[in-house]
Amino acid sequence: MKSSVMNNNNNCPCDGSILSVRGSVVDAHFSRDLPHIHEILYANDKKIVLEVLAQLNTETVRAIALTPTQGLARGMLVKSSGNPLVAPIGKNIISRMFNVFGNPIDGLPMPKGVQWRNVHQPPPPLVDRSTSSEIFITGIKIVDVLAPIERGGKAGLFGGAGVGKTVLLTEMIHNMIGHHKGVSIFCGIGERCREGEELYREMAQAGVLENMVMLFGQMNEPPGSRFRIGQCALTMAEYFRDEEHRDVLLLIDNIFRFIQAGSEVSGLMGQMPSRMGYQPTLGTELSSLEERIANTKNGAITSIQAVYVPADDFTDPAAVHTFSHLSASLVLSRKRASEGLYPAVDPLQSSSKMTTACIVGERHFALAHAIRRIFAQYDELKDIIAMLGLEQLSIQDRDIVKRARRLERFFTQPFFTTAQFSTAQGKFVTLEQSLDGCERILSGEFNHYPEQSLYMIGSINEIKLGDDKVNKDKQLVSDGVQ
Repeated sequence: MKSSVMNNNNNCPCDGSILSVRGSVVDAHFSRDLPHIHEILYANDKKIVLEVLAQLNTETVRAIALTPTQGLARGMLVKSSGNPLVAPIGKNIISRMFNVFGNPIDGLPMPKGVQWRNVHQPPPPLVDRSTSSEIFITGIKIVDVLAPIERGGKAGLFGGAGVGKTVLLTEMIHNMIGHHKGVSIFCGIGERCREGEELYREMAQAGVLENMVMLFGQMNEPPGSRFRIGQCALTMAEYFRDEEHRDVLLLIDNIFRFIQAGSEVSGLMGQMPSRMGYQPTLGTELSSLEERIANTKNGAITSIQAVYVPADDFTDPAAVHTFSHLSASLVLSRKRASEGLYPAVDPLQSSSKMTTACIVGERHFALAHAIRRIFAQYDELKDIIAMLGLEQLSIQDRDIVKRARRLERFFTQPFFTTAQFSTAQGKFVTLEQSLDGCERILSGEFNHYPEQSLYMIGSINEIKLGDDKVNKDKQLVSDGVQ
């Protein structure tokens, strides 16, 4: 729907009365003009906002609250708005922060000249979708080489708490605005208030807020609010793609909280839980969000989604259903994070459907395959090294260990968004620089360099060691191995 607010009913909005209140679920009676599904209802002088999710009979609807329900009671008046939930669209929403109702939460007045659009939009038809496959360059070495992200595709950041999902997302925001000149939309689903405030302040300090929109359905808000904030963000992203013809980077932190909010809503609505307590409609609800993210002839919405994995269990239904929608999966490893190998992307578990010779080219495909093979061989040798020591390996196996450990350190990278904590200036590394560095390490060119010299650098040419130091290190390394 391209217009602003449109009335769902041909009749005038009507009044009803509240029959029952059970937490965030409210049943309301209407003697005439029963509200439609997704229609917004108001109660307590518009202080409480409800969304209709089910029509129980010809006179009763069941709604979920998008605001806290304190103060509601049986018999209270409820008014139907005649309209669904809407989100603001327009050029003036850039650099602002909104809640699920499109109200600014950054302390500034409502932007002028905005239109309002229904958040419940269908996905773009197949005939409008682009059939070409392009890589979205992030400037992060391990991502671009081993798990390249598709322009107009969906990438998932999988990991438990504290392994660096949000840091990786904020770095991609920085690089998108600095190098792709697009619009970034950050959607915080179930975010802590502290995280939202810190992100807003950091983005302002980094100077990237001018091309960014932020939306938050915070952790302390009702599940209905967290359940709908994703649709609001997508509605804004579709405006920039379809009408401004700009590429959009949509970052969702955290898609698991969307599933979790849907599970809460489902339980409150009285639906029978499915496997492991999730809602029976999990697949449908996730698809309604994910299928709207697409690459069309007007532009592309590239989505990167943080996915919290409960107890690091990748067989959890939330993780399994999310995997099915993704073109790239970046799995963050707690072990790599504990070793200081940031970003802590696991090179063996992470994957992308873009890593085929016909898309990335023969050279990139062969390099990625060789890197995975050497990491897999190193992984098999770790147990032997732990039990018997490096000296018991054959010369060929020791060579594999050398190259794998140097590749591990080369794939670390200082981020722009963490410069204030690490004092290391951030690095944007082009795909060609990343491939060149990997090629030279695999060829054994840096076998006699100390491993630490490749740690937290950008391109491979940033290794700067005096000749005397290099020769001394070569001798030390050689003596230690032989």
